[in-house]
Parts: sequence; structure tokens; C-alpha cells
Amino acid sequence: MKTARQAARQRRHRRRLMLGTTLAVTAAGVLAYLVMGSLPDRKPDAGPAAAAPVATNQVRATTATETATPTASATPTATGSPTRTAAATTAAARPSATGTPRSPRTASTTPPSAGRIRPNTTYTGVATAYEAEDGDGACLFGPSPDLMIAAMNTTDYETSRACGAYVLVRAANGKSITVRITNECPLPCAPGQLDLSQEAFAKLADLKVGRIPVTWQLLSPSTSETISIRYKTGSSPYWCAIQAIGHRNPVAHLEVKTGDGWRQLPRTEYNYFLSANGSGCGNSIRITDIYGERLTISGIALRPNVVQPTRVQFARR
Repeated sequence: MKTARQAARQRRHRRRLMLGTTLAVTAAGVLAYLVMGSLPDRKPDAGPAAAAPVATNQVRATTATETATPTASATPTATGSPTRTAAATTAAARPSATGTPRSPRTASTTPPSAGRIRPNTTYTGVATAYEAEDGDGACLFGPSPDLMIAAMNTTDYETSRACGAYVLVRAANGKSITVRITNECPLPCAPGQLDLSQEAFAKLADLKVGRIPVTWQLLSPSTSETISIRYKTGSSPYWCAIQAIGHRNPVAHLEVKTGDGWRQLPRTEYNYFLSANGSGCGNSIRITDIYGERLTISGIALRPNVVQPTRVQFARR
């Protein structure tokens, strides 16, 4: 059993503990008050209230920008893929008006075998004049029955693709003339430029002018002429070059019949289609114009440098 002296001692010890705890709590409160009072004045919730909306607005702005503009900087989405990629895929799935032909007529009037010079297209350039003499030129057609002819600039000549094409030329003064391409106009003739025979140029302007602005476009003229075929000098069953003459529309391809079927011949810059190993020389010939019309010609003998007429002609377009 506790003695009276021990009990008194324990009571004094509890009072001292309670007093110390009270003094510590009071001191902490005073210290906190002093610290808070020393800070500058501000609105209590300004920090937390501003932080949350900023983060939310940034996410929304980025999403709207990326969706509207595929070229914006890439921002990873929740899946880890850049939003720009998703936007670009969406754009590809929905072609723009500029990338999708809307007019069937525009699509159908572009021939499958056309080169640089296309039908229903107006080209702008200049016209100059040259002495055409008998009308023969780089196309090697030979003397021309008339001198309403022209030389095409090298770019649009396109390795003799323009040979035999009929072109309607219009001058700024309202005059116009149709010429046939029989020659090439080398540099410095620029793309779009036509070097007309002096006889043709005189139909548009005085020869003294020398150079006039023009527009021109491909023409499929009315004609009673039929196509002729000519084998080049030196042609034989072992080597031959073949030329089509008098075609209404530009020729895109020429093929010869071989034991394995039809063989397409490469075109030379001097306007002949070449069979370097003689394959198909003397056999049936098939020619195709830029519109895709194909004509088969049989019975043409392998006779070098002889113009042999046929009974066929391309349709007028």
C-alpha cells in the first residue's frame, strides 16, 4: 500500500506534467501567430483556385487546336499517340475539295495517253517566225503540202510526241490560225513557245513585229486524209523503224505483231518507232492515239522510204 508521502509525491508530479503541456501548447500557438502575422497580405485561396483551371484550360486548348489544324505541334493523348497523327488520318479519310475531282467532264476529257500537251487545255506563250522552206523538219515527215506549220519548243516537243499535232493559235489581236507541228524549236525556245513558219506568222501579225504573245490549244480537225505508214531507209527483217503520217490526233503508241503477241516500240526523237532487233518488222502494225483509240493496220510491205497509205483514220474529238 502507498504511503501518504508517496501519494503526495505522485500528485505533485502530475501537476508539473499538466503545467508543462499547457505551456508548450501556448508557446506553439504564440509562435504560429507571430509567423502568420509576419507574412505579406494575400487572398487565402488564390493559389489553389488558380492552379486547377490553368491545367484544365491547357488540355482543352491543345485538343481543339490539334483537331482543327493537323500541322500543330504533337501532343500525346491518353493512348500515347500524338493527336496530330489522329487529325492527319481524319484529313486523309476525308479528301479536300481541291484533291477530289468534282466534275466528271474534267476527269473524262483527260486522255489516258496524253503527254505534256493535253486536250481542252489552253497554253500561254509567244510566237516567233522561221523560214520553213519546203516544210520538212525534225519530225521527218518530208515536204509539207502547205506551209501552215510550226516548230514546237523542245520541252513540249517531248521526244517527238508533238509531231503531227494540230494546234489552234490565237493572237491578242483576235486573229487565229491552225498549224501542224512538223519541227522542233530548240533552246532558247521556252516552254509554251511556238516558232511558226513565216507564212503562218503573217496570218497573225506583220513579220516585222518578230514576236507576239499567243495562246494555243490542241485541235482534232476535220480531214478527209487517211493515215500512211513509212519504213525508214535501211529497214529490213533484222532492223526497222516505222513512222505514222497524216494522223488526225497525236500518236501515243505504235506496236508490231510478233510471234509472242503485240510488242510496243520505243519512240525516237526523230519521230520513228524503232525495232532494233527486227522483231515484228513487216508484220501487222497497231497505232494508238492519245485518247486511247487503237487502229490495226495489215498489208504494209517492208519497203524502206515508201509512203504507204491505209484506209483508216482516228476519230475526231
